[in-house]
Amino acid sequence: MTRPLLISCLILFTAAACGGKKPPVPAAPPPFPGAIATGPTERAEPRPPDPPPVPVETGVTARPIGGDPYSRLDVKEINENSPLKPVYFLYDSDELDDAGRKVLSANAAILQQYPTWVVTVEGHCDERGTAEYNLALGDRRALAARNYLLTLGIAANRLRTVSYGKEFPFDAGHDETAWSHNRRAHFMLTSK
Repeated sequence: MTRPLLISCLILFTAAACGGKKPPVPAAPPPFPGAIATGPTERAEPRPPDPPPVPVETGVTARPIGGDPYSRLDVKEINENSPLKPVYFLYDSDELDDAGRKVLSANAAILQQYPTWVVTVEGHCDERGTAEYNLALGDRRALAARNYLLTLGIAANRLRTVSYGKEFPFDAGHDETAWSHNRRAHFMLTSK
């Protein structure tokens, strides 16, 4: 036989041999737990009940609702007389001083008592400086307060930040006393 004829014969025999075989049919997957059988009926064994959930230690002690001053208040009412105190900053600074760290420690203790509270940390500045500069400085102040709360064990998903720069002064005065009140990280409860 010639070589091309031999190759053609081999191809034909291979195709004939493969053509007679059918690909394997995959087995049907087992039904998911709790599924209702719709095919041929075989008596299925009853499924054993799920084991009881294992309690998870969260480190948070439940507080009695009757003694909780915030349980019946909505977010707006809590923010009107917030237990979370603002942190004040020196002029042109975003560094926390000892007084600021002390306030943040007290705020962290409150947030640990209310593990479902989500808080927005607002960064504010006094009226001096450009709007752009104060927005950036307010952002750094909010982040400084947030980052310190993170080191105290407050979860990151409970803390948001926003900068308002000089747009929402706490004190409308135009002197050092007013400005010192406006250089702050302010805490607003977002959800409880």
